[in-house]
Amino acid sequence: MVERVRELGVRDARVLDALRAVPRQVFVDPALASRAYEDTALPIGHGQTISQPYIVARTAELALAECPDPKSSKVLEIGTGCGYAAAVLAQLFGTVISIERVRALHELARGNLRPLRIAQLRLAFGDGSLGVPSEAPFDVITAAAAGEEIPPAWIAQLKPGGRIVAPVGSGEQQMTIVSKDAQGRVSRRTSEPVRFVPLRGGTV
Repeated sequence: MVERVRELGVRDARVLDALRAVPRQVFVDPALASRAYEDTALPIGHGQTISQPYIVARTAELALAECPDPKSSKVLEIGTGCGYAAAVLAQLFGTVISIERVRALHELARGNLRPLRIAQLRLAFGDGSLGVPSEAPFDVITAAAAGEEIPPAWIAQLKPGGRIVAPVGSGEQQMTIVSKDAQGRVSRRTSEPVRFVPLRGGTV
């Protein structure tokens, strides 16, 4: 799996090592265990999927870019899902807060992650489109769901010098990188086309 991700273009050795460190089968339904290390998204219930390993790795690579000190950085992940991407991010950054709006998935992720004992990872239940104001500001914000635009709450909770890595769009989606400079000015650029579930507000 890791070699396949590298062949697809992810070159950051830190990211590839993080993929090796996290056992993906822990996060996959037992009925799909034989496919745990395929480079593909798999269903986890509630209309959601565990993301394709390449996408998890690419998001992490973009999040690391221009981050001067990842191990002292705080990351907010929007959309915990089954917890896999959060576990990968926690190999790379000092603190990871991951929020999920579907209560059943929040509990699933908690159960999946408990045996791994990742001290720097904390899970929150709530509306990710609002961020997590009590934990702000963040050096990096990543998202596993695509909105029409980057929510203003995420930009407000981003530290100067930080970046957001998130898919944007309803039909055609683009991975989008939003940067905030030291003066608080915001700029954005797009990376590659992607396909994510839609970003939704509220909790269920």
